Amino acid sequence: MEWSIQEIARLTGTTSRTLRHYGEVGLLEPSRTGPNGQRFYDQEALVRLQRILLLRQFGLGLPVIAEVLGGEKDAVAALRGHLEMLERERVRIDRQAESIRTTIRKIEGGEPLMAEEILDGFDHTQYEQEVTERWGKDAYQQGDRWWRSLSDADKAAFKQQGLDVARDFGVAREAGEPADGAVAQDIARRQVEWLSLSSEASREYVIGLGEMYVADQRFGRYYAPEGADPTPYAEYVRDALKVYAEQNL
Repeated sequence: MEWSIQEIARLTGTTSRTLRHYGEVGLLEPSRTGPNGQRFYDQEALVRLQRILLLRQFGLGLPVIAEVLGGEKDAVAALRGHLEMLERERVRIDRQAESIRTTIRKIEGGEPLMAEEILDGFDHTQYEQEVTERWGKDAYQQGDRWWRSLSDADKAAFKQQGLDVARDFGVAREAGEPADGAVAQDIARRQVEWLSLSSEASREYVIGLGEMYVADQRFGRYYAPEGADPTPYAEYVRDALKVYAEQNL
């Protein structure tokens, strides 16, 4: 079974131009090219594309992705590794979401806050080995030094800034503001500035992050009202970040 380049572009939300570029740089060759030049992809190519898109979501650039895929001989083993990463991230996001819900409930109810509850899920040191393996020791140490340099008040302010951005994205979508309009683009700017506080927010990283919001509904829930389907909100944020990144990064 095989799929045309147009079908793959539609299913992944990317463009035919992007898929052709992947082929030009040797990252994703079509399994067959028709007489009219149309490209087709088989199951093996789709599995490789899945891995490419996943690594893009983690903020890796194309040259690094080529190195990673070039060093992986067993596709199933590689996918198991990716799945394990996503499972760990899902658990962390769930813990953070529950921590934030608890904080909101206690603040609104005038209850005392417990540090263990507020900070549950925010222990970045548990990912030291993973970050070091993928991005190098310097990348981890830089982020670790930055986080440890913050006071408790600064850490709380950082988290609040992220929540404010998420809230404003949700409000903008509810108000019908276009993702490429001035309001949404100003919020996108704030989110990129927020991301830049802890790491370099490159174009590839920001676009990949937006795609990850859509791929995993747990991320989308940060932007959606309680009980609402998070997908449309995640797609709105993704589109706004993509426009901002392409125009400004």
